Amino acid sequence: MKINTTRFGELEVDKKDVIVFKEGLLGFESLKKFFIVDPGDQTLILWFQSADDPATAFPIIEPKIFQPEYIVKLLPAELASLELGSINDASVYTILTIPKVVTEMSANLKAPIVINNKTKVARQIVLQDSKLEVRCKMYKELKKFIVSYASDDSTRTKAQAPTVTSPDDLQNNAPMSSNTENTPKTRDA
Repeated sequence: MKINTTRFGELEVDKKDVIVFKEGLLGFESLKKFFIVDPGDQTLILWFQSADDPATAFPIIEPKIFQPEYIVKLLPAELASLELGSINDASVYTILTIPKVVTEMSANLKAPIVINNKTKVARQIVLQDSKLEVRCKMYKELKKFIVSYASDDSTRTKAQAPTVTSPDDLQNNAPMSSNTENTPKTRDA
């Protein structure tokens, strides 16, 4: 199916790649359908694009990339709400906040997005671990990982977007509202 987006233009999205939130994202409860856009760059940052609102997209990343010891512990009720037997059957992403000063980039480790890989049912879950940060600074760790990593991320999604070559380019290619508390919303450049 074709989906128009503000940031990426018209994208062809396979129905099996649409991720469904029964409750929506925190602060965006009315948006229930999303898909992941891989910009095809070397930043390892993906975009969580709303299929319901062309103007809403969130930069996301797998937290293990910049914090290998990050562990998501879900309660039995949370696993059941996602139709999961184990967290090993899920993909976990954190939403990024990318301010004008890109080196101040942060990740919300406290409320990750958890996606059931089989059913594509997802939730943003606020974890009970009080040590987890809502604004975990991670630019340096991400930059170190990018320098030592080469990958073909095209297996994650079929939707492609314009390229960005480094995290520093995000400042020019991904203008974000930096005053949003938990989740940034894209705006026109």
